[in-house]
Amino acid sequence: MKILNRFTPSNTKTHIIQTHMKKFIAFTLIITLLVSCGGSSDKGELVGVKGKKWNPEKPFGTVLIPGGAFIMGRSSDDAANTQDANTKTVTVRSFYMDETEISNREYRQFVEWVKDSTIRVNLAEMAADPSKSKIGPISSGTANGGNSGAAGGGANTSGKGTINEYAYLNLDPDKNTKSKSTAYDRYMFAKANINGTVNNKLDRKPKLIKAANKYPDELYSEVIDEMYLSPDDSYNGLKTMDVSKLVYRYTWMDIHKAAKEHLLKKPRSSYMKIEKDSIYPDTTAWVKDFNYSFNDPMHNDYFWHQAYSDYPVVGVKWIQARAFCAWRTSYKNAYIKKKKGRDQVNSFRLPSEAEWEYAARGGLESGMYPWGGPYTKNDRGCFLANFKPNRGDYAADNALYTVEVKSYDPNGYGLYNMAGNVAEWTADSYESASYEFTSTMNPSVQDLDNKRKVVRGGSWKDVAYYIQVSARDFEYADTARSYIGFRTIQDYMGTQTTGKLTKKVKQ
Repeated sequence: MKILNRFTPSNTKTHIIQTHMKKFIAFTLIITLLVSCGGSSDKGELVGVKGKKWNPEKPFGTVLIPGGAFIMGRSSDDAANTQDANTKTVTVRSFYMDETEISNREYRQFVEWVKDSTIRVNLAEMAADPSKSKIGPISSGTANGGNSGAAGGGANTSGKGTINEYAYLNLDPDKNTKSKSTAYDRYMFAKANINGTVNNKLDRKPKLIKAANKYPDELYSEVIDEMYLSPDDSYNGLKTMDVSKLVYRYTWMDIHKAAKEHLLKKPRSSYMKIEKDSIYPDTTAWVKDFNYSFNDPMHNDYFWHQAYSDYPVVGVKWIQARAFCAWRTSYKNAYIKKKKGRDQVNSFRLPSEAEWEYAARGGLESGMYPWGGPYTKNDRGCFLANFKPNRGDYAADNALYTVEVKSYDPNGYGLYNMAGNVAEWTADSYESASYEFTSTMNPSVQDLDNKRKVVRGGSWKDVAYYIQVSARDFEYADTARSYIGFRTIQDYMGTQTTGKLTKKVKQ
């Protein structure tokens, strides 16, 4: 009987492989055990969660106002005996502020965005429910894949969002032609988004929907035409937009109410507010503000004509100014979403009354005007702001109405026209005794029930008293004036700066 030796070459090779495998498995288990038992690089120390490097970024067209303390209130005699601005020392945090008032050119960008978005919604509605079209039904297989139509622009047809969400997809301003391909692509893109089949890029043709529509040009023209008044209602036969259809919708949180009711533990959604405002400026303010005065040319041309592009926008209500701030925030964050590794920006907003006065003083203590004072002329006899000098000589300062937003010399912080030109909306509600009860740190009175909103800085039609940095006035939130505009601010995030700009700030 032949006995096999277990240490033959073949068995020896197998034994060696098995031994190595056992060692590898044991080593792997040891490594896994070390990692699971805290074998990380922090060595058991409190090092915090790893994060990305972040540096503050200055928004375009703004300047950084370094936070600090100042004496808020009257810097001269209270000639009008208002007794609403007693002096007190307050402190404000740092923030970015528009170096100029918001111009017609900048506000037009908002208007154009809303117009394009409205067109997008209308196209989407007709794609979802072709019966809305006046040109008759569209070929079968082209509208929403057989799903039911959407009424009022709010029905959810795909399970992936409402039609209103597509309002944020702008039409390409460089493709405002009615060519076959452009009209067709826009229509098909809107239709595809209802089905949730296409990426949200305007320059990408939907590949998953077959071309089966007979009336792309006619449908697109119909949607555009609905945005304009009939020839009979148009001014001088011009094609005039129906501005009542330019409505912007946004949401915001009433954090002040939430803070007061925190013990009730209501859901966050109960404090979310939905605003839906018409955003076109009230150009008739030029006529309504002045009885028995011929201001028709300003009503006809001021907002839309290129000659006034760099002049401050007026005829904007307080609620419209807030809508602009919400849009500017959304518009910037929509761009950032396309970039990887970037945090979204915090909100643009209207300045508080204290922030506005602090910025207007330009670092000068107890000055009457942004340039100090006490005079409204320089050493050469030239006026330093656009207002109503003397006893009503509007033209004495070389300006009958408003002037361009970068007129006269800026103040110490680089801000233009903080006195005169147009008065400016602030976020605060007007209370004559607010200086007596507000905090000394970032004071603000935000009362939604109080419709009287503080305006600051005076305007082209005001006397010198009202262009003082401490002068207070108010207007109702739902009222538009030909002499009230606004500028926006954004809170400075990160290291607090006081007096000097830090190296981390990108100028």
